[in-house]
Amino acid sequence: MTPTNWQWYQLSKNNDSTLKEIKTEINDVQFDKWTKELHQNNSNLLKLMLTENGEKLMYGSLIYKQDFEKESEKKICHFYVTENLLVMIDLDFSILKHNNIEMLEQQIDQSQNAIDGFLLILGELLNELLISIDEFEVKLEKLIWNVRKNNNSHILDKIYEVRHQLFVMNNLLIPIKELEMGMNELYLNEVSSDENFHRTCKRIDRAISLLNGYEDQIDSIINLEEVISSHRGNEIMKTLTVITTLFTPVTVFGALWGMNFKHIPELKWQYGYGVALIVIIISTLMLYAYLRLKGWTGDLLKGNKKGSLFK
Repeated sequence: MTPTNWQWYQLSKNNDSTLKEIKTEINDVQFDKWTKELHQNNSNLLKLMLTENGEKLMYGSLIYKQDFEKESEKKICHFYVTENLLVMIDLDFSILKHNNIEMLEQQIDQSQNAIDGFLLILGELLNELLISIDEFEVKLEKLIWNVRKNNNSHILDKIYEVRHQLFVMNNLLIPIKELEMGMNELYLNEVSSDENFHRTCKRIDRAISLLNGYEDQIDSIINLEEVISSHRGNEIMKTLTVITTLFTPVTVFGALWGMNFKHIPELKWQYGYGVALIVIIISTLMLYAYLRLKGWTGDLLKGNKKGSLFK
């Protein structure tokens, strides 16, 4: 598509004929180097420099879509941007489900220069990411209430699943933030007054603020789970300790009267069995009273309130 003063192309990586035509037309060593590196670049990349013609150049690769479950399921595009030329390789406009593609292409055609057109594309990719963040917010809200209503060991899996999704979205956003910083570095004040640049910067800032806020919320949920788990562990250990202590008289007297020595006076007592039971019960009750007086039984015998997080 060719506006009056600049050109932009949307191609696939295997479209060698068009790439050769562009290479012949612009006659730039960096463009040739970029096309040779296309098949090797599978991660985010950004390079800023001047062409042989003295034009400011920004090129690289950008992962703009990533599946939350499979690392290999991702979409990566490659870009080559000067003031008068924009080449996009393997950019799939079909992922922009909330945008009119035909209208977007018209807007790119009407852009003042290639930088402005690239910012338009970048802004729409950010808009799609913001929509994903909104969907993420719904999951996070459900998780917050699940912690309250159904707090068990399975909730930890859900917490760390959501945390992983947050990491993935941050990894998509950081390279776009680097692009913004790179454009500021390369073009200095030339893009600072551009409306598309300001809109893109605002979207980046909004996405960063949202993800930082959600990260704080997830950290708070994890801290809460750690407190709950610690409390549960302490209560379990306390329960086991108290039970073991209360059964100490039974254990002691059982061991004493279970000895096989020949001369044990109590063996001939007529009421020895009853006395032994009474001694065991009284000593157990006295031990329990002592623990209760010291406050060491805590809430073990009170049970938990309905709806308590510390079930």
